[in-house]
Amino acid sequence: MSPATPAPQSAGAALELLVHGVGGATPQSMLDAPSTVRVTGDATAAVHRRTEDVDAEDHPERYAAGPVPEAYCWSHLTSGDGARALWLLLLPFMVANLAHWMRPPAPGRPVLVRLYGVLVRLVALTLTVLLTAAACEVALDLTAWQCAGTAACAEGSPWLGFLAADRGGWWSAPGRRLALAALVPTALVGLLWYLSTRTWSAYEAQRPPTGAGASAAPAATAPADPRPALGRPGFWYGRRLVARLRAAHTAAGFLTVAAALASATARHDTGVLAVLGLGLLTAAAGLGLVVLWVVCRRGRSERRVDLRVGRVVAVLPATSLALLAATVVHTAWSRPGRVSSGTLPGDAAFGTLTLAQGVLVLALGVVALLLGRADADPRTALRGLGGPAVAMLACALAGVMSGGVAQWVADWLDTADGPGAGAGIAPPVLLSWQASVIPVLLLLLLVPAALLVVRTLLAARRLGPVVEAEYGAADAPDPVRTAQIASGRARAGLTDSAPVLVGVVSGATLLLGAAAVAGAWASGNVPGRAFDGAHPAVASAASAAQALGSWLVGVGFLLFVTWGRRAYKDASARRTIGILWDVGTFWPRAAHPFAPPCYAERAVPDLTWRMSSWTRTTGGRLVISGHSQGSVLAAAAVWQLPPATRGRVALLTYGSPLERLYGRWFPAYFGPDALRALHRTVDCWSNLYRATDPIGGPVRVPAEDGRPDVDGAVLLDPVAYGRTHEHPLPEPLLGHSDYQADPEFARRRATLLDGLLPAVPSPRDPDGRERQGSSGRSSG
Repeated sequence: MSPATPAPQSAGAALELLVHGVGGATPQSMLDAPSTVRVTGDATAAVHRRTEDVDAEDHPERYAAGPVPEAYCWSHLTSGDGARALWLLLLPFMVANLAHWMRPPAPGRPVLVRLYGVLVRLVALTLTVLLTAAACEVALDLTAWQCAGTAACAEGSPWLGFLAADRGGWWSAPGRRLALAALVPTALVGLLWYLSTRTWSAYEAQRPPTGAGASAAPAATAPADPRPALGRPGFWYGRRLVARLRAAHTAAGFLTVAAALASATARHDTGVLAVLGLGLLTAAAGLGLVVLWVVCRRGRSERRVDLRVGRVVAVLPATSLALLAATVVHTAWSRPGRVSSGTLPGDAAFGTLTLAQGVLVLALGVVALLLGRADADPRTALRGLGGPAVAMLACALAGVMSGGVAQWVADWLDTADGPGAGAGIAPPVLLSWQASVIPVLLLLLLVPAALLVVRTLLAARRLGPVVEAEYGAADAPDPVRTAQIASGRARAGLTDSAPVLVGVVSGATLLLGAAAVAGAWASGNVPGRAFDGAHPAVASAASAAQALGSWLVGVGFLLFVTWGRRAYKDASARRTIGILWDVGTFWPRAAHPFAPPCYAERAVPDLTWRMSSWTRTTGGRLVISGHSQGSVLAAAAVWQLPPATRGRVALLTYGSPLERLYGRWFPAYFGPDALRALHRTVDCWSNLYRATDPIGGPVRVPAEDGRPDVDGAVLLDPVAYGRTHEHPLPEPLLGHSDYQADPEFARRRATLLDGLLPAVPSPRDPDGRERQGSSGRSSG
């Protein structure tokens, strides 16, 4: 930076826009003030100032020593009211959506990029079908068909009395029982549609800045857009795609229920009913092809703000619901003498779904390998296979949730046999096989977990001399203090081992899932009985794995429900879940419309609007300071600024996962090339990090074209090794928190402001006087 740049004391108006990280923060804690005022925004996300700073632009002489602080609070976007607890149901959908954004960078290969997106959207579609099929299994097969059709089970469940086959009531007919039970999966699909529509109206409806002062979109006929993806005008406005996918997934859910009803009666119908049933199945298959066409036809539109939605959004779900209603009438039609026995054909459906998911994940892996480059960043997670690995985890989560609820309901209804015994009220055999591989997977995970523990202990020992040398304590070391600091650094390094664990879990899940499908289809029986006659050790191991797996999925389901119920009532538990959403829902819903909404589609336009409007109104300098996840939001917002505004904005990141998490797992958007481009775009950028921080780290952007290194020296943590005159009491290890307490924070911020051009008169005030209300606060 030029030494001739004016000092901040004489450079005019300056603003520091603070953005908090995961877990949320209050305006009072961010601004270190007991009294704050909302400057602009609403109860969900807003910009706040200290009460005494509301009219700061009218009195610049008060702020000669530093910028005016503002706090942008966005935590309610992910941990608001009790309805957020329902988002736990959407966890597999969120993970599948992450897979879409994990593709390797592939400039100039649009066909493979589009194929990658199509495959991820198909995986996401199978998750919706799987969840709906699980609801059908519980309501139609286990409850209405098996339990209500068995006298012993119906007697043990008084609430099923009006459906019991031995009562001879109007609802006792098998078809009518199924028709009534179909309300459960239909209501589930309706709930998912409602949650998606509600959040779609609140999140995807936020338009990016347009018009004067905004980044102009290229013409639709432009051959290429030189800006990075996160800088394109339509990146944070996915309203059209979410609407189309929501229509397709809602229709797929209704069609799954219709297919379950039609296939249950098709096995025994004759005459006109058989013809009608075949017609309904054919219509369902035809609409299923339309769903596939909608899912595969179009991806995201990022180069322009696409305001169109299309008639398919209304027509496809309504048509599918009408077909479902016709199927319900057909199923409930009187069939004298019909009785329910055995189970509904659920094994074939779950087996086909599992097989399809495995094939899609393998195809996704092949495409990811083809997208990879020989000169790819070696730090990229799993060498570019992070997307397929995470897609596999999404399928595994959905399988565990589906199998867990089916196994738990079966055990709850079955009063004659033990858990997973395979007699009485029995879920599909495949679900028992899938539950049985869970203990095997946990045993396999013990190996890498033990290796990581050993490696961490060895790293702590190796770091001891390094710590003492950095603090100048080699002559008079404190072994306890040295071990404390070295252990903190070693534990922080565990974050970098996450790709290994994800790869092991995904690979083992794929292989064990294939083994479960093969075992279920080959034996046609649950594992405990499939190995009857085998060596006693093998038979005992199979029975133990089945019993333990059934218990684990049952307990896991209960814990899941308990956690969701607690989150619904307890705001602190909701904030804990919000931390998970803070990380998982940064990205737009590009693959699954039922995933939790993308808060960045509200937060990034908020920040962009604030920076653009303030700099345009005041002509002042602005530094946006982002901590943790807030640094990712800050970088994304800066990318969206027009070049003229970026010249007046500096970026300060601390505890930032920009490279450590996002750069490694999302290389097409935060990889080395993208971060270097951001450095060239922003004249001033500085990053602070500590070796004890398990989340933040260096962004690894070197100095180039006269711009300094973004990272600088690593901050010492703690700031003092022992007791000193400046620090008479032992200083704590801060890790990921309290970066602003480090003196280096203020020095870096002042340096950034020095590097910006002096304030210029507001374009709306030719005399250079600042207008009333320039803080953005509404008057009156």
